Amino acid sequence: MSETPTTTDPRLAALRDEIDALDEQIVELLARRGAVVTRVGALKRELGSDEDAVRARDRVEGVVRKVRDLAAARGLDPRIADRTYRALIEALTDMQLGRLDEPR
Repeated sequence: MSETPTTTDPRLAALRDEIDALDEQIVELLARRGAVVTRVGALKRELGSDEDAVRARDRVEGVVRKVRDLAAARGLDPRIADRTYRALIEALTDMQLGRLDEPR
């Protein structure tokens, strides 16, 4: 593989290092959010919630609206926040649903 300016430029390497550091922070926050969602799921299971209660569509839409506003206020395209959070919420909802039928 031949070297190109995109593989050898130290400025690009520095920016990639910055992205890697941000990724570590993002994953830490995702883990924390996942732990809280696990507790929410346990409580919903304890309360006998059904799938609709776990999916909490009104709550999802409220969260997405909030993060779109936060993104816009911080200079991020709200569509990126929307798509990211919908994927995150879907994955965490699937996790909750998988545990809904576990013994209490």
